[in-house]
Amino acid sequence: MAFKLYNAPQSTCSQRVRFVFNAKQLPFDEVKLNLLAGDQLKPDYLKLNPNGVVPTLDHDGAIVIDSTAITEYLDEVAPETSFTPESPVERAHMRALMHFIDEMPAAAVRVPTFNLAFLPSFQKMSRAAFVAMAESKPLRKEFMMAMGQTGFPQKSMDEALARLRRSYERMDAEIERSGGPWLLGKGISLADVSVMPALVRMDDLGMAHQWADLPRVVTWFDNIRAQPAFKPTFYHGSLLSERFPHLREKQAKSA
Repeated sequence: MAFKLYNAPQSTCSQRVRFVFNAKQLPFDEVKLNLLAGDQLKPDYLKLNPNGVVPTLDHDGAIVIDSTAITEYLDEVAPETSFTPESPVERAHMRALMHFIDEMPAAAVRVPTFNLAFLPSFQKMSRAAFVAMAESKPLRKEFMMAMGQTGFPQKSMDEALARLRRSYERMDAEIERSGGPWLLGKGISLADVSVMPALVRMDDLGMAHQWADLPRVVTWFDNIRAQPAFKPTFYHGSLLSERFPHLREKQAKSA
């Protein structure tokens, strides 16, 4: 089986898929896209993924888009190392959690990401260039225009952080319900993989303190980072602080 993954190192959705590839020890060709340069909006890529986002999987010519769909697809075509429970009830619970994750933490994390990491790049653009870039995004046009070149207001940041906090609390409740250490119990599932990049991102932005009072989540985060697939997934350049000097400077000042 030949796998080609179009993705971006810092993309949280791409990180989900890379983790599954690495955990299953499936070789894949990685095509790295520069999202700030607009690689995902070029005509050739839009033919593969009309949503204009990453990742996109090419499996022997079959195109699969959307990170959640890709991770489930990989679990089906390479089931030897499975991240999907055998029980239909638990499978349904896992998928419900994945929908919650896409709706809550995966969406909310974009606000602090764009405000704290990407905004300086957008502020350097002319107004015309920024509007043209925003309007070219099939899925993110309204999001980009709402942010503008001044960033999301504090109210939006507070709301995003509140949604993330409720997500950590939901994780804590799920781990307690299942007996842990993972969301569904003893085995790591696609739900764990799905939420992982959001917490890695918040940790990279210096906000891991937001779940410090939830010991089950703290342990979960330690466990996910200890997985053999974690390090090759988050190779150098995958963290925003490794790409944007102003984030490193901020971390150094707060240390």
